[in-house]
Amino acid sequence: MTAQESGKPATTPVGELENELTVALRQFWWLHDARWYQGVKKRFGQEVANEINAEALRFVGRRVGSWYANREGTPDACSPAALQNVIETITRIMTNEGMMRSHTEPDPDGGPGVQTVITEHFALRMLRAARSLEGYDCPCLDMRGGWFEGLGVDVRDENRECMRTGGAVCRFHTESVQTESVETPSAETESVETPSAETESVQTESTKTASVERKELYRS
Repeated sequence: MTAQESGKPATTPVGELENELTVALRQFWWLHDARWYQGVKKRFGQEVANEINAEALRFVGRRVGSWYANREGTPDACSPAALQNVIETITRIMTNEGMMRSHTEPDPDGGPGVQTVITEHFALRMLRAARSLEGYDCPCLDMRGGWFEGLGVDVRDENRECMRTGGAVCRFHTESVQTESVETPSAETESVETPSAETESVQTESTKTASVERKELYRS
């Protein structure tokens, strides 16, 4: 049961938990993550480092999403405003403005979802400095997928532009997956059962045979 469901407010709003210590600890954690990636790459190759990095970040993202949902409740993913708020909040739980500059906004095309735009990311700076940018697979979708799993919401999250592959920014589009599927008749139910030519032929022959048999019976 979440704090909202029990009627008891969370001890401290998530937005007010930030202080000098949390900023330092967050930066140290990401520094550890970066050194760990480089160590795995050196010993086992970059493909293995990419794979394990994605798995680890999805796990951490899922824990962060679950922690947030337990404190604040499960957000209404069908509400773009609620979706925008939770993405911005969780982004700031895991990073700060000094590490990553980003903003989330309503879909500029007027669609039902929201888009997240990242203009600067510390990981790319560190990878470039370590000469590991080439061959690096961004685990952003894995991490964000973990968020939404932990939150308990069903959304479609897409990466539409990436600085790692030459984009001007990193751009993600997120929208709710409608659970109410429109019932459409299947091909099986749409097809009207009509007798085939072969069936009609058999039925005609049967009718003729029955007629002849009746005539023979009458004559006898």
